[in-house]
Amino acid sequence: MSEGAMKIFSESHKTVFVVDHCPYMAESCRQHVEFDMLTKNRTQGIIPLAAISKSLWTCVVESAMEYCRIMYDIYPFKKLVNFIVSDSCSRILNSWAHEDQNLQELMEALALIGPPNPRADPECCSILHGLVAAVETLCKITDYQHESRTLLLENAERVANRGRIICLTNAKSDSHVQMLEECVNETIHDQNKLAAGSDHLMQIQKCELVLIHTFPVGDDSLVSDRPRKELSPVLTSEVHSVRAGRHLATKLNHLVQLHFDLASTTITNIPMKPTLTVCDQEEQHANTSANYDVELLHHKEAHVEFAKSGEGHVSNSREPSLKETVTLKWCTPRTNSVELHYCIGAFRISPVDVNSRPSSCLTNFLLNGRSVLLEQPRKSGSKVISHMLSSHGGEIFLHTLSSSRSILEDPPSISEGCGGRVTDYRITDFGEFMKENRLMPVTESRYQMDGALDVPLGRAKDQLERYTRYWPMIISQTTIFNMQAVVPLANVIVKESLTEDDMLNCQKTIYNLVDMERKNDPLPISTAGTRGKGPKRDEQYRIMWNELETLVRAHIATSDKHQRVLECLLACRSKPPEEEERKKRGRKREDKEDKSEKASKEHDHEKKWQESERLKSIEREKEEPTEAEVIKDSPDSPEPPNKKPRISVEDVAPAEKSKGPMSLLALWTTRIHTANSRKHQEFYGRLNSVNNKAELYQHLKEENGSESVENGKASRQ
Repeated sequence: MSEGAMKIFSESHKTVFVVDHCPYMAESCRQHVEFDMLTKNRTQGIIPLAAISKSLWTCVVESAMEYCRIMYDIYPFKKLVNFIVSDSCSRILNSWAHEDQNLQELMEALALIGPPNPRADPECCSILHGLVAAVETLCKITDYQHESRTLLLENAERVANRGRIICLTNAKSDSHVQMLEECVNETIHDQNKLAAGSDHLMQIQKCELVLIHTFPVGDDSLVSDRPRKELSPVLTSEVHSVRAGRHLATKLNHLVQLHFDLASTTITNIPMKPTLTVCDQEEQHANTSANYDVELLHHKEAHVEFAKSGEGHVSNSREPSLKETVTLKWCTPRTNSVELHYCIGAFRISPVDVNSRPSSCLTNFLLNGRSVLLEQPRKSGSKVISHMLSSHGGEIFLHTLSSSRSILEDPPSISEGCGGRVTDYRITDFGEFMKENRLMPVTESRYQMDGALDVPLGRAKDQLERYTRYWPMIISQTTIFNMQAVVPLANVIVKESLTEDDMLNCQKTIYNLVDMERKNDPLPISTAGTRGKGPKRDEQYRIMWNELETLVRAHIATSDKHQRVLECLLACRSKPPEEEERKKRGRKREDKEDKSEKASKEHDHEKKWQESERLKSIEREKEEPTEAEVIKDSPDSPEPPNKKPRISVEDVAPAEKSKGPMSLLALWTTRIHTANSRKHQEFYGRLNSVNNKAELYQHLKEENGSESVENGKASRQ
């Protein structure tokens, strides 16, 4: 029960607005608003009304009321607001009682206060009166705190008293802001002493001071922004310097999301028929349908399913520098409230632009008893309905539907898990990961260092954080963890500190990968879900290098040697392999040779054509050999009498290309043969040949040769 009470009574349980009501707040914000919008049927000669601008006071009140409206819409209970106006004194407009917690009470009280008087004496006005009253108000017990203390009885002191002060003023300088912070800190110290001896007050355990300095549009800010800073164990402070007008409204819209853990969802493609209005554009499309977008705020737990699956489509909202919104698409098949859906959460919503016509139409549609299903916008695959808008008891809720496996089904096996029917989890690697990160009990005497008792637990958390900075869960989503060659680097890079040997092992691993790329070795790239043979070899290595760089970059802040490993990796990635260098040099050399020989080839083209015609005639003579060309009486001849003589490569290549113009291949082949013939001494028989034909066994025709022939014939007989 105490833990629940401590959780309920956080800083967001009590919020005190302190609004400056001094004379300078009556100054114009200088953001002009067009007042005369009826320009369609204007009579000739009538001068249009001049634009108007709001005062700083009006901008501050509107922004604060919008903050309260969003808070009351989403948290109608247990989140309380107290409004204080400060000028010559502090005036508290409402109390912590539940009946005072509504916009109607606040607006009526502000109407009685009225705008600041620009002719009042500024010396008598100060924001300090309101800040002192805010601290005193935080010490008062609310009804919810009183109930919790009554239930806890003996443990009543465990009920926390925390709060937040939001001060909207026009500060003069950074030193002025520092003086306001010191005043709040001293007041908390004094009030805690007073509350320690009182039964009707509670000491402040934690207070957040949010100082918002607002100034007219066009002026230079005299106050610097500053993030949250701890001024004392009880007080933290942050400073925001914001221009008035819509900039201030946007800033408070962002702060209400941070203070109450809210998130934004934009409903797109809402079909709606425009009605006849005074707007020319809507009159033109009065009989047609249009699609509108409505942005809603709700508790961030409505997006918990997106965080699990990573499917949420996040886009920038109106102010991209401040917040992001999740886009959900209106699902045309609407449903009635009688239909049941498997809902895992319901959260109140609040429109961001509550006065716009799309927001009004959507809320009226839902309050009439209709429900709307919302789907995630997806580029491919079946649609996924993840949320539903429906009203209950006059309040609109955003219901989160289960888009994954239902908890009512049988529990999934380890190969399926929360991601659905996925079967390629790194189960073996996860087992090794658990072995390397096991915890064991340690006695107090063994780990007591410098008086700190949580050293082993802190070291274990640090090690677990290092090991999980980059750890893909699915085999198909990683390449390097499927390669045995990367294991030495992956096991070493997660260490808190590297030795020289560890760094050398990492560098050696990188060099081995470079050698693998040079040899064009295959990589274990998963082709599941892809068509064809998957990515090419160059693309595979690019994916591998990118993933390896991601792993190393995740640990570069650990030590200088981790940084040196990354430098080695980047150097190897940027340096092309040696073979690529040789290929580049070879291509450059061939290009130079081609350019120098191009002119000579064109000059010799006609000569080559004549040569090819001569070779063509020789080929025809070879195809029809005469009786004299066949050697029939040689006992050592291996060829049969009717076999055609062998044709050399030099003769065939030009002869085949002699039917038309010389091709590039024929020109290249001729050039190669010519170049090769210059590198060795020509065959003696070819030099003395007639028409590339040399007569064999010339000694047989001599005098001694006739006897040899006769002896040969006799031996065969």
